[in-house]
Amino acid sequence: MELVVVSLLDLDKVADFILATNFKHITFTGEMGSGKTTLIQVISKKLNVKDNVTSPTYSLVNQYQTNLNNIIYHFDLFRVKTLKELQNIGVEHYLQSDAYCMIEWPELINDLLDTHLKVNFVVNNNERIISLNKIYFG
Repeated sequence: MELVVVSLLDLDKVADFILATNFKHITFTGEMGSGKTTLIQVISKKLNVKDNVTSPTYSLVNQYQTNLNNIIYHFDLFRVKTLKELQNIGVEHYLQSDAYCMIEWPELINDLLDTHLKVNFVVNNNERIISLNKIYFG
């Protein structure tokens, strides 16, 4: 499915589509500044996250809590060079949990993911074309 976003208000609808898929592992790809973190902020708001949602560029993973005490993990793997770095932070533990895992720059982690939703951003002038693809394994 492809969605065209011309305004930040459109991200609300995109977040609804994503949450309606019921996928807990969601990857976000696209060039720098395309809107990955912004969309994760909108999704988190819809999940009633009570924490401030920011990009975990240096910490690699942020943990957020919802009003219902559910946990959401937000990864930014842009600076990660090896799978060993991810193993050192216990990435398998996060992926095996029942929590939402939203992963920016997932290229290194793709082999560790089971079934997940891939969200891809393409910037075209003032529009964002957002593709949603269900990836099934197993």
